[in-house]
Amino acid sequence: MGVDLIFKIAAIGILVSVLHQVLVRAGREEQAMLTTLAGLIVVLLMIIGEISYLFETVKTIFNL
Repeated sequence: MGVDLIFKIAAIGILVSVLHQVLVRAGREEQAMLTTLAGLIVVLLMIIGEISYLFETVKTIFNL
């Protein structure tokens, strides 16, 4: 699952980067910034989900 997550995050990063550049070149800096922020939020939510799963696994292993 770890490598899969890394590839998903990389794909989101590439997509957001391309969209950001297209929007900036079209004179839409505000939308570019919002796109970047949305990409960051999506990645953070993915990571938070994985961290939550990690903590649940640790709790199970140690019977907490």
